[in-house]
Amino acid sequence: MPDTAPMPPNLAPVLAQIDSALPSALNRLLDLLRIPSISTDPAYASECHKAAEWLVNDLISLGFDAAVRPTQGHPMVVATGGNGGPHLLFYGHYDVQPVDPLDLWHRGPFDPAIEETAKGRVIRGRGSSDDKGQLMTFLEALRAWRAVHGTLPCRLTIFLEGEEESGSPSLIPFMQENAAELGADLALICDTGLFQSRSPAIVTMLRGLMGEEVTITGPNKDLHSGMYGGLAINPIRVLTRILAGLHDETGRVTLKGFYDGVGDLPEEIAAQWQALAFDHGAFLGDVGLSVPAGEQSATPLQMIWSRPTAEVNGIWGGYTGDGFKTVLPSKASAKVSFRLVGQQDPAAVREAFRAYVRAALPADCSAEFHAHGASPAGHMSVAHPAFEAARSALAEEWGLPAAYVGCGGSIPIAGYFKTYLGMDAMLVGFAKDDDAIHSPNEKYDVESFHKGIRSWARLLAKLV
Repeated sequence: MPDTAPMPPNLAPVLAQIDSALPSALNRLLDLLRIPSISTDPAYASECHKAAEWLVNDLISLGFDAAVRPTQGHPMVVATGGNGGPHLLFYGHYDVQPVDPLDLWHRGPFDPAIEETAKGRVIRGRGSSDDKGQLMTFLEALRAWRAVHGTLPCRLTIFLEGEEESGSPSLIPFMQENAAELGADLALICDTGLFQSRSPAIVTMLRGLMGEEVTITGPNKDLHSGMYGGLAINPIRVLTRILAGLHDETGRVTLKGFYDGVGDLPEEIAAQWQALAFDHGAFLGDVGLSVPAGEQSATPLQMIWSRPTAEVNGIWGGYTGDGFKTVLPSKASAKVSFRLVGQQDPAAVREAFRAYVRAALPADCSAEFHAHGASPAGHMSVAHPAFEAARSALAEEWGLPAAYVGCGGSIPIAGYFKTYLGMDAMLVGFAKDDDAIHSPNEKYDVESFHKGIRSWARLLAKLV
C-alpha cells in the first residue's frame, strides 16, 4: 500500500507551487521542444548547440553555475549549485531522434502543442517524452523548491548530454576527463517509464547490448539459378540455416558459453514482479501476437527484463526489387543483436557468435563480420537508502505501490556512472507505453509531466 507517513513540512508549499505554476512549466517545455536538436544529422548541429544554450540559461535562472561544455561532437551541459545535504547528480539528454517519416505526423514535429485526446491532455512533439519532457520534470521541481524556500534543496550537479540518440561517442571521454567534477553520492536518471502506463517504478536492472553484422560469401558473382541451381552453394540458404540454429526448441540460445554470468533472479525481486500481475496477453495482443516466444522456463516479465536474447534484426541478399529475378546471390547478410544480463561479457558473446558462424560454414563459403557496439548489463544496488525513499515518494504521489523493475532496453549511462564515476544510479521515469518515442506523433501526457514534477519534489524532501 502507499506510504502513509506524515508529509514533511517543507513539502506542502512546494507541491502547491508546482500545481499553480503548471501552465508556465508547460510553456517552458514547449519552448525547448521547438528546437530541432536532432543529434544524428550534422545539418542540425547548430540546433543542438541552441538547445544546450537554452538549458544553460534556464539553469542559471535557477541559481546554478552552468555552462555549455564542448566535446568532439555535440556539447554537454554541466551545472552545479546548492549546498548541504546529499550531493545528487541528475542526468538527462536534450537531443532527439530524427522525425522520418514526416508525412505520418499529425502536426509539425517541432511545432509542439497541448492537445486534447480521448485519454486526456498530451504534449505533442518530438522529444516530448524522450527526453526533454522527462528532464524538465526535475528542473521544474527545483524551480518550485527555490521559489518557495529561496534555495536549491541540496548540493546538485546537472549533467545533460547531446548525443544519447546517436550512440554517445563523446560521453565516456568527457566523463573520464571530468570525473572529479561529476562525482556525487548518487546519480538520478529520468529516461524510463511507468509500469504498464500506470504504476510507478524504479529500474534496477538494465539489459546490455551487443550488435553484429555478418556477411556470408559463396560464389564470386551472382549466378543464374537455372544454370547453377542445385550445384552451386547458395549463401542465403547457408545464412538462414545458421541463424535458425541460434535457438533450440525451448527458446534457449545455443552459443557455447552464452549463459556464463547469467544469474538467478533474487527471490524478493521475483516476488515484486509477480505482484505486478503483468498481463502478457494484452502486452502481446497490442502488437497482434499472443504466445510468449522466449525461453519457456522463464516467466514473460523475466523474458523481457532479466533473461538474455539473440535476435535477427535484418536479413538481405539476392534480388529484392519489383518483379522476379532467378538468381543465386554471391552474398547474404544479416544484423544480429544480443541483449545481455547479469555478468555476461559482450566481447565473449561476440567471439562465441563468430566462432559459431565459422564452424557452421560449408566448403566454398566465407564469413565477414562488422561490430556494431557493445555494452554490458547494468545493475543498481538498492542498498542506498535513497531507493526506499524513492519507493515511498512515488507511492505517495501515484497512489499505487512502487516496484523495483527491470528494463528490456539498454541505457548504458547507468553502468557508466558506476564504472567511471564510482556511484550508483537510480532510474525513475514517467513515460507511458503509448508515448510513441522515436516514432511519428510522439507525446507525453500532461499528467506524466505534472505528477513527475511532484514526484521529484517528494523524493527531494525525503532526501534532504
